[in-house]
Amino acid sequence: MIPFTKAHACGNDFLIVTEEAARSAAGDDWAALTRRLCARNTGVGADGVEFFAWMGPKKGRIRLHNADGSIAEISGNGTRCVAAWMAEALGSKPGDDLEILTDAGPRVCHVNALYTKEGFAAEVTAKMGVPTFAERTVRLGGGLEIAGAEVSTGNPHFVIEVENPKFTVAGRAWQTIGAEICVHPDFPNQTNAEFVRIVGPTEIEIRIFERGVGPTTSSGTGSSAAAAAVLAMKRCRSPLRVVAPGGPQTVTWDGPGKELMLTGPATLIARGEAW
Repeated sequence: MIPFTKAHACGNDFLIVTEEAARSAAGDDWAALTRRLCARNTGVGADGVEFFAWMGPKKGRIRLHNADGSIAEISGNGTRCVAAWMAEALGSKPGDDLEILTDAGPRVCHVNALYTKEGFAAEVTAKMGVPTFAERTVRLGGGLEIAGAEVSTGNPHFVIEVENPKFTVAGRAWQTIGAEICVHPDFPNQTNAEFVRIVGPTEIEIRIFERGVGPTTSSGTGSSAAAAAVLAMKRCRSPLRVVAPGGPQTVTWDGPGKELMLTGPATLIARGEAW
């Protein structure tokens, strides 16, 4: 049996499994284990699994596998979910800092608030590193050219600005465009795709097609990348409210060369054991 905790951040859900439990159950084949656990109809169901190991009193290491078994460098939402899990395990208090080592580097998570009335939830501000930004155009099948911004927040993103509430691009659904961009040969390691509609000077709305997952209700790194794109182009100003279908997050960024900060909720929703 494999003990797990299920958590979500704005509907973006993850299973937290210790490395010890994973090795005991599946040896080194964590990809197959992830696909089995994340299956929505035959498994527990999740967008990915965060495999965790303690590295110190307030320090842990995670390895993220997407629902399809592929390895991702980092998830902003997944990292916050792990921070909430650590906070509960440690009996943390608001003001505490937790360090989480990811494949994109270390991330410090600051616990802003804890909510224990109904379950366990936390508001966490995560240091997301220094994003990189470059405008580029991608040519899709049929010759359609999509202008956007290539952004790295520790993992790859392609951000496209739209002007309509349905997030269509050249009359095509954002899900269709996202699926094609995700595996486009211009991105040899694939990419995540975000579609951004500017609501006002301090608010944007986004849709996310996540590499290895598909459409998701939220993405922490996607929210960070979308915000970095519009802030770098001076289309909005910081702090910026980023609204995805699963709910809002807040990005604070002072511009190129500076570290980006992401604030949002994370909630523990279930514990159990799986075969």
